[in-house]
Amino acid sequence: MIRLAVAALATLVLTSPLRAAEQVTDFMLDNGMQVVVIEDHRAPVVVHMVWYRAGSADEPPGQSGVAHFLEHLLFKGTDTLAPGEFSATVAKNGGTDNAFTSYDYTAYYQRVAADRLPLMMRMESDRMKNLRLSESDIVTERDVILEERNMRVENNPSALYREQKNAVQYLNHRYGVPVIGWKHEMEELSLEDALSYYGTYYSPNNAILIVAGDVQPDEVLALAQEHYGKIPANPDLPNERYRSSEPPQTAERRLTFRDARVAQPYVSRSYMAPERDSGAQEDAAALTILAEVLGGSTTSILAEKLQHEDKTALYTAAYYRGGSLDDTTFDVIVVPAPGVTLQQAEDAMDEVLLDLMENGIDNERLERVKMQIRASQIYALDNTEGLANRYGRALTQGLTIRDVQDWPHVLQDVTALDVLSAARMVFDRKQSVTGWLMNEEVGQ
Repeated sequence: MIRLAVAALATLVLTSPLRAAEQVTDFMLDNGMQVVVIEDHRAPVVVHMVWYRAGSADEPPGQSGVAHFLEHLLFKGTDTLAPGEFSATVAKNGGTDNAFTSYDYTAYYQRVAADRLPLMMRMESDRMKNLRLSESDIVTERDVILEERNMRVENNPSALYREQKNAVQYLNHRYGVPVIGWKHEMEELSLEDALSYYGTYYSPNNAILIVAGDVQPDEVLALAQEHYGKIPANPDLPNERYRSSEPPQTAERRLTFRDARVAQPYVSRSYMAPERDSGAQEDAAALTILAEVLGGSTTSILAEKLQHEDKTALYTAAYYRGGSLDDTTFDVIVVPAPGVTLQQAEDAMDEVLLDLMENGIDNERLERVKMQIRASQIYALDNTEGLANRYGRALTQGLTIRDVQDWPHVLQDVTALDVLSAARMVFDRKQSVTGWLMNEEVGQ
């Protein structure tokens, strides 16, 4: 039965085409807003998303958290919508809505019946430029985001550790500042801070509209022109997304984070790595494959060696943050087994990395990983919201529709030699940060 299942999966992978390239249409409105339509006519449902090319890494110094703060504030009122009326209207029409902020983007979305798309566009275009805020809104929502930080970060030693580790990794770039913000700066965010960020970045020439589902491209374009096309572009939008650049890292950095609440210590290391670039995705593809081969599953190299053979680890992982506008990281994690010290776990991890850099990987393992990746990409085509997210993240991070559609093929073209070259390129201790998360007991 197992052989039959594997054979069926292989047949699916080899015979199922990736359909995204045949279903995506894009337009550019006169005011500079990009419109992307992803057709999926299996159900009368639509996902409507507006992505802004602005995230926490675009915040002014001293105002960390203002991008996420503004995301919350956008659910306040406009000239035509009372506070809370936006989400209440979506729910009344049988839909769901939310928003999220990252380093490189902020996005707002609704999932509704396809015939409710005009209503979603009317409301979303309204709050693109007509947000109305008061000092009481600022005080109330500032308390909300501070409580969110308390719950997600202050009460989580692993989150506090990752926050400190990112700050050690990025000495000058804004990726070293948490998306939610530093607490002492969040406490000082003002109405003027929010309105300044809003006025700078929330404009059609800095936004991407993505509509995915049971729609026709020409109908979406007509609606977009009606609702978004009348909003003037911001002539003062910066021509480029200015970010303070990271100086070359020439020395290994280390971090030890102690917290009495830590129940399971672990060691992690992050290496500086190139991001996925438009028209030149080969290095990112090799690093993506490397992460899967090294620590992407229970059959990966780290798991086989440290968890199954040597029994030195309870858990291992490797991951690569390729979706990034600027230089990113490649990360490795090892959770030691009982009786194994963090130093022993780190040494065992280094042995695996050294062996990989010396000997590379065999083609059988590579082809197995590539098949798994291709299968996951095919299954992902059944998730309309996931497709919309994939295009939104890519376009706000400097990639193009062509890059998104080429990506599956670039991944499949990766060779074992490419993976070896990627490992030798990225596993440079002079460009790494090694961290130990541990409790306050001595001798771990």
